[in-house]
Amino acid sequence: MRYLHTMVRVRDIDESLDFYCNKLGLKEFSRKESEKGRFTLIFLCAPEDEAKAKESKAPLLELTYNWPDENGNQEEYTSGRNFGHLAYRVENIYETCQKLMDGGVTINRPPRDGHMAFVKSPDGISIEILQEGDHLDPIEPWASMQNTGSW
Repeated sequence: MRYLHTMVRVRDIDESLDFYCNKLGLKEFSRKESEKGRFTLIFLCAPEDEAKAKESKAPLLELTYNWPDENGNQEEYTSGRNFGHLAYRVENIYETCQKLMDGGVTINRPPRDGHMAFVKSPDGISIEILQEGDHLDPIEPWASMQNTGSW
């Protein structure tokens, strides 16, 4: 058995790609549009996993966009919290969180311990960010930053 991908439903492709690619740093790996099924699938990978993904050996994130119905109505999705969360390991958690904050992303659980943080996607999916290797030494403003909302 091999882990393949995690699927999350998104309401807005552009907003989701801005978050996952431009802010979080993932790369679009492939895309499939189904006129008959009225959906778009976009597969993303971590930059370090791109070569492995081409060999079908790296897990992917599948963004599923279900097109509006013939009346223009689009299904509403409830909070992503019941999904759980996605997790990504990064080289420097403080730099990653600062980049996300600079992009307008709320850090729901700051990396006070130099090891773990949480943010949410535009669709409410919790994203855990973990420091690669040992915890970084606590530094400000992160060490005293309070939680915001839920994660």
